[in-house]
Amino acid sequence: MISKKLGRSGTTVAAITLSAVLLPLSAAHAAAPTPRVTASTADAFGRVADAVFTDRTSALLEGAPTARTALKATTAGIQVSDTLARTENTAVSSLHGTRARLAALGEAYSAADTRVTVDRTRVTGQRATAWVTETTTLTYRKIRGDEPPTTGFRAHHALTFAARADGTWRLTGERSTDQGPRQVNEPVSTTPRRTTMAVVDAPRAATTYPAPANAKNLTGGPYDYAAMATYAETYWKNYNPAYRSFNAVGGDCTNYLSQSLKAGGWTLVTGSDEEYGTWNYGPSTQTDTWVGVNEWSWFTQTARRTTPLANVYQMDVGDVMQMDFDKDGSKDHSMITSYRSSGGVPYLTYHDTDTYRRSVSSLIASYPNSAYYAYRT
Repeated sequence: MISKKLGRSGTTVAAITLSAVLLPLSAAHAAAPTPRVTASTADAFGRVADAVFTDRTSALLEGAPTARTALKATTAGIQVSDTLARTENTAVSSLHGTRARLAALGEAYSAADTRVTVDRTRVTGQRATAWVTETTTLTYRKIRGDEPPTTGFRAHHALTFAARADGTWRLTGERSTDQGPRQVNEPVSTTPRRTTMAVVDAPRAATTYPAPANAKNLTGGPYDYAAMATYAETYWKNYNPAYRSFNAVGGDCTNYLSQSLKAGGWTLVTGSDEEYGTWNYGPSTQTDTWVGVNEWSWFTQTARRTTPLANVYQMDVGDVMQMDFDKDGSKDHSMITSYRSSGGVPYLTYHDTDTYRRSVSSLIASYPNSAYYAYRT
């Protein structure tokens, strides 16, 4: 089209209108070009994700700032939407509450390291999704003096981005894609989680510290509790290829727990007159009691392989804790104790999300309104 300066006469306006009408539809309503995610774009997605999760983790450290430090209005060339910026400010404020609850329970962190890798990206129209893996390690501050050196976890997230007219991207959303409990650097949610599983009539455990003494004989019995802990800490993030994973079909937490218990001497049960009396894993199938949170509880009660503990702080190596996130009577998550400090704090290792030596105190601080169940194995 030849460009020329147009006047305001009716003829000129009519010409412009006619010109637009005569243009091919594809030219008159040309769609914006589909954006591409190059290697440098994916790197920028990873860096802005790192800033989000680094800010969250930093909010848990002693002397943490009251506002975001790593995440800016524009980070790594990616603009952060106003809505997401407000969401992250709220998240950081929520995590200050988690830090205060931890302090009341005698736990604090002195240092942290958060790293993010981009697993894959997808572009749909003018929007992109980046699936990332967050790997975070927190150093326990020595308050009692008997804490382990560190706790760590691996979490998975999906971040959404919108393409802008100038070719840049705007971060518009973030969500966790894991099945298990929120990690300590995730804000406390106000939205309850619901399940449709049957109500379980089992005693809840208290969460007060310290707990009345309930000593456990770690050696000389039928089970090798050290072997349970060693197995759990060996395969907490590098899954044992000898077993199937159930992350994509409801979660792997109880499957992993069952593996750990078997490594410590629990024997398989292939036949029983009780409805939940079997516990078995085979080459192509497994019982519901092997992989199901509630079903595992029902089996252990039926077979008398576990006894309830009155307080979660009574757990020792090889003992199990389950959580009911929204107190609806149905348990949602299983964990095994792989370490206990001399001061009486159990540390849990679990799948969904893959986590190493997370203290009971940390879970209580992140889920102050949940129900807890403790089992002596």
